[in-house]
Amino acid sequence: MQNRRDWLKAALTLTAGLPLGATLSQRLMAAPMSELERMLWERPSLSPIKIRLNANENPYGPSDKAKQAIQQAMSESNRYAFASQEELKAMIAEKEGVTPEHIGIGAGSGDLLCQAGVAFGVEGGKILSAFPTFPLLMNYANEFNATWDKVNLNEKLEHDYEALASRVTTDTKLVFICNPNNPTGTLVDPKKVKQFCETVSKKVTVFVDEAYLEFLEPEQQVSMVDLVKKNENVVVSKTFSKIYGLAGLRIGYIIGKPETITKIARYHMGISNNQPAIAAAKASLGDESFMERCRKKNAEARGHLTTYLDKKGIWYGKSYTNFLFFPAKSNASQVLNELWERGIGIRVWDYNNQQWYRVSIGTLEEM
Repeated sequence: MQNRRDWLKAALTLTAGLPLGATLSQRLMAAPMSELERMLWERPSLSPIKIRLNANENPYGPSDKAKQAIQQAMSESNRYAFASQEELKAMIAEKEGVTPEHIGIGAGSGDLLCQAGVAFGVEGGKILSAFPTFPLLMNYANEFNATWDKVNLNEKLEHDYEALASRVTTDTKLVFICNPNNPTGTLVDPKKVKQFCETVSKKVTVFVDEAYLEFLEPEQQVSMVDLVKKNENVVVSKTFSKIYGLAGLRIGYIIGKPETITKIARYHMGISNNQPAIAAAKASLGDESFMERCRKKNAEARGHLTTYLDKKGIWYGKSYTNFLFFPAKSNASQVLNELWERGIGIRVWDYNNQQWYRVSIGTLEEM
């Protein structure tokens, strides 16, 4: 573990490229995220991944409550989960302060982003977002009739809301926001986000991805769900995949106006989520003691990596999440392949004529 961890740090701060072909990563870096994940994560031709710093997973989850609920739900796995899903929907609605009609449940928030991409993409026009950001919704919209209108982040790797607002036209069908943003981990003042949503949602639907909001301390978590309660044209997505540690069970939800939820759900391809996933979500919902432990451990491990980067003089975006985003000093494609050969998974992004690393925060031992 020590040798592998030390090699990770050394590789990420090299000033010269490694002598290894990069055709695999070069081909995949331009592909949709979902395709990259399918092709790289457990690829038989590569070494098994021992340190997974590529998917922003919670290395400490699921919680004990969730594990117990999963075991109990196995005996019901011969039955469809219609009733259980409605119970979960009611629990989420109560937590968020809305009615069950304001809630849509999917196989992770990614599933719902795909549905939204289709729902708004078939209308043609443009889907507007910052760049780089989590691309799934826009990728799906692109597969239909929409085009992706990109606005670069500012020099702090934050959303430039003034620039985004100026790009909204009659051809804009949806505006996508990720706050905190993936892949940068940056956060924008919620007052500014709220003002943007209130103004722009009068013209077009605003979709706010809050997958990583719960990595902030509770008093810092300002969700845009309050705008949904005011009947604004806003949709908010949340997930059980991140701080709750249920990525492998695939369950998430959106909150929005009932008519918008219906519009998106029209493109849902399944029947319902599975019994163990729903049981785990119900047991995890609002488990503050587990989330607080995860926040504390995540902050400690993240601080370990930022201290190292500071010593090396490497700038990075200020992260409020379980990942860091910083520029590559060497040929990142080659480093990516070499890390995978050594059983370490990270991500590489192309942005602003520069290659960047996105490194998920693992345990302290992994960092």
